Amino acid sequence: MSNKFLIKSVKARWILDSRGFPTIEADVLTENGILGRAAVPSGASTGEHEVVKIIDGGKRFLGRGVNKAINNVNNEISKIIIGKDVRKQKEIDDAMINLDGTKNKSKLGGNAILSVSLAVADAASKALGLNLFEYLYKLYRENSNEIKYIFPVPMSNVLNGGKHAGNNLSVQEFMIVPIGAKDYRESIVMISEIYQYLKNEIKSKFGKSAINLGDEGGFAPNLSYTKDALDLLMSAIEDSGYKAKKEIFIAMDAASSEFYKDGKYFIDEKFLSADELMDYYIELINSYPIISIEDPFEENDFQAFAKLLSKIGNKIQIVGDDLFVTQIERIKIGIQNKSANALLLKVDQVGSLTESLEAAKLCDENNMNVIVSHRSGETESTFIADLAVGLSLRRIMIKTGAPARGERTAKYNRLLRIYDLIGENAEFSGNNFNI
Repeated sequence: MSNKFLIKSVKARWILDSRGFPTIEADVLTENGILGRAAVPSGASTGEHEVVKIIDGGKRFLGRGVNKAINNVNNEISKIIIGKDVRKQKEIDDAMINLDGTKNKSKLGGNAILSVSLAVADAASKALGLNLFEYLYKLYRENSNEIKYIFPVPMSNVLNGGKHAGNNLSVQEFMIVPIGAKDYRESIVMISEIYQYLKNEIKSKFGKSAINLGDEGGFAPNLSYTKDALDLLMSAIEDSGYKAKKEIFIAMDAASSEFYKDGKYFIDEKFLSADELMDYYIELINSYPIISIEDPFEENDFQAFAKLLSKIGNKIQIVGDDLFVTQIERIKIGIQNKSANALLLKVDQVGSLTESLEAAKLCDENNMNVIVSHRSGETESTFIADLAVGLSLRRIMIKTGAPARGERTAKYNRLLRIYDLIGENAEFSGNNFNI
């Protein structure tokens, strides 16, 4: 007699990500035909401490093929998890991690392990007759019966720079954050409207060619200075009729490791020391409604992060992305040094669902905010939308890019569909921020 929870087969394939490069997708099939499926994204600006994504090298796909990772799923991982119960997420993840045996998942590949890890969760939710967000909620809380869903505040990257665009902006992302919306659905209205006003603003100032899009759907006009980008955003917010610093805030992802070299930061066409850059951030915070700065310093400078946080208090979020790479050991160092008050959670940085949930829990227990995040090279997968609602932390956010390009809007739209299911009975995280 077949069992809907026992894994019958595991199969991986390559699919294209949003930059036209291959990435890995895995299917986990149970004995009675329930199919779980998941795909792995990839980043352009990656932290040096992220898990290893195995790629093929050579000429095919300019060296970016993933056949080696696919073979690791089909020939190695499948052997140890066929016959296991899809409800045993930690047991399955631990088995894959132990089979790999390396600290950074360099034997099997973080991309190979993660594809199966997320597909197992998808299969388990379907086998239990639950929506994925419901299953992740229970998994995170170890099957607690208490249910209190909280919708994330979206952080929408509407202006692209750095490695995400072809302009001269050092700062990688400029985001609008509708913390003051009454609920999640209203926050999407606000983002969409401001995005359109921004488009018109850019077109009128720089011409039609300037409304081309960067990797995450944000506009990438030919700008060089941080303040010019911030002023554009402020004009669009003003045109929209929404109130800055009350309804709409601004966030930046500096991704500063990308413009750091030989002890200096090259930003706005000049080189700054860490202290000079810190003073510049404080000037920007005092001049604009900035609520969050991600990776303000290079990825190993826990002390500079801590110094900035001590200067601004908990006035805004100081977010660790490349600093933490969703790794427990590095988050613990950050907590000890008081380096950041928020984590950017990227499941592909750590390489398994279990470790991602553990990272979120550690941050929540230490009063740090959590931002569930996409990557610049995305797929149509909506897993992170379900994960954000599954976590339902008091101050939860989600980064999914601009309200444009299908791989970005897929996440927004999944959350809107979840809202239709539970929105009336759920809280909006924006209500829990002190603004």
